[in-house]
Amino acid sequence: MNPDAGTPKNVAGRPLPNLQQSLRAISQLSRWKMLKELTCGEVRTIAELAAVGGCSYENGIKHLQVLHRAGLLERGRGGVYQLVRQYLPTPGQPVVDFGHCLLRLDAAG
Repeated sequence: MNPDAGTPKNVAGRPLPNLQQSLRAISQLSRWKMLKELTCGEVRTIAELAAVGGCSYENGIKHLQVLHRAGLLERGRGGVYQLVRQYLPTPGQPVVDFGHCLLRLDAAG
């Protein structure tokens, strides 16, 4: 039996992020701002994202861990993060498609 048989997949074939974890992750304004910053497609350091989120470096780490565990971010070497490539929006379009929900990043702070 295939263990992934019940896991919905997006068009790229990668499993969709867990809806409950995703909603929890984006429900906090600091994390929302960090996610919005990462939609440009560039990697950002923890310090840069903490500043964008308006929080301390230590809280920035915690917020980024929540987003990473939800499957929304990829962590790179040297303490950098980026949005999972398959979720990058079309340039100029502030909408991220997570497969089971669309996130309009222009809708808040």
